[in-house]
Amino acid sequence: MATASAALPAADLLPVGPRASFPYRVVRFVGIPLLRLFFKFEVEGRENIPRPHGANYIVIANHLNWLDEFALLLLFPVEPRLHFLADPTLLVTRKFQWWLVRTTGGYVPVVRERHGDKALFKHVDRCLEVGGAVAIFPEGNYGPKEGELLPFHKGFAHFAIKAGVPVVPVALSGTKELWLCKRIRVIVGPAMPSVGQDPAALTDLAFEKVKAMLPGYVDPGGRKPLRNWLTHLF
Repeated sequence: MATASAALPAADLLPVGPRASFPYRVVRFVGIPLLRLFFKFEVEGRENIPRPHGANYIVIANHLNWLDEFALLLLFPVEPRLHFLADPTLLVTRKFQWWLVRTTGGYVPVVRERHGDKALFKHVDRCLEVGGAVAIFPEGNYGPKEGELLPFHKGFAHFAIKAGVPVVPVALSGTKELWLCKRIRVIVGPAMPSVGQDPAALTDLAFEKVKAMLPGYVDPGGRKPLRNWLTHLF
């Protein structure tokens, strides 16, 4: 593991910042129509995304499948540029995802075997300091099923409080199993201020907010074309 990690690009060599790169704009131009061709997105609460020029934030969301990252990347505003925490030791085995993460939305490395590595905090802090936005799935893994949440880790709260940026909660529904023309709901809640907050209290509040926003999910039944392929695409 150490050898594989050492061979990866250093995080400092991967640019972070608020401005959208040209590859990111190209991927959005191609990717948004493509995603909407495969899935039916219903987005609620766009008005809750902080809008003033230069305002950045941390996005948190429940995590069900590979589509979650792309839903956030393509449905949130092009700027400030959204950066994801990702395990490079996994990404290098998934060439297409690795390329997308590194060239479009931005990337901060998280090696699971080095949980608590101070370098991670340095990279996230730097991204927020220069105006970039950060997306974090605080469950730390895929949730067990639609409508259920794993306990949230407190890392996002520490980052937000230190940088003084708001936390934008997002509830994703319909992404656990995927098929052609599947309805995907993305619900953006009001931003939660972090200034003066306690990390544990902010984490608990965020968990309750996302849990309350999750809509009831009922399997629609009927034909589910390309279900196995789309569910396990990445």
